[in-house]
Amino acid sequence: MKTVLTIALIVIAIILMIVVLMQEGKENGLTGSLTGSVDTYWAKNKKHSKDAVIQRVTAVLGALFIIISALLSSKWF
Repeated sequence: MKTVLTIALIVIAIILMIVVLMQEGKENGLTGSLTGSVDTYWAKNKKHSKDAVIQRVTAVLGALFIIISALLSSKWF
């Protein structure tokens, strides 16, 4: 069981690194400073955007990483 959890932890860590690197930065850059806050379709529907999905996946993978790490460090295994 410890081997399976260790392999799962490694796989989750690699996927978590990739997902974190896929996220865009929070700064708007030059375009955002010139246009200000624009009420576009994407701004209104942020919870269905690619960024929102990536944030949810990051949160789930992070939680799994912490839980599996805690299990592996406990005396149960």
